Amino acid sequence: MEKNTVDARGLSCPQPVLMTKKAMESGDKAYEIIVDNGTAKENVTRFAQNAGYKVSVTEIDGYFHLTAVK
Repeated sequence: MEKNTVDARGLSCPQPVLMTKKAMESGDKAYEIIVDNGTAKENVTRFAQNAGYKVSVTEIDGYFHLTAVK
């Protein structure tokens, strides 16, 4: 499955959430969102779950990779 990637590293909230929201407007079923801080991880996870996505988080080299699938 092709994933739409949102790279929000180095950005503080609400930017990662706004970028994720804009990406999700494309209507794809799967996204990978990359963030570099816990606050963004929590906020993007909450936003995606509220939008009906199942979210899993993996930490790779200090970055959080959130996979959101509908």
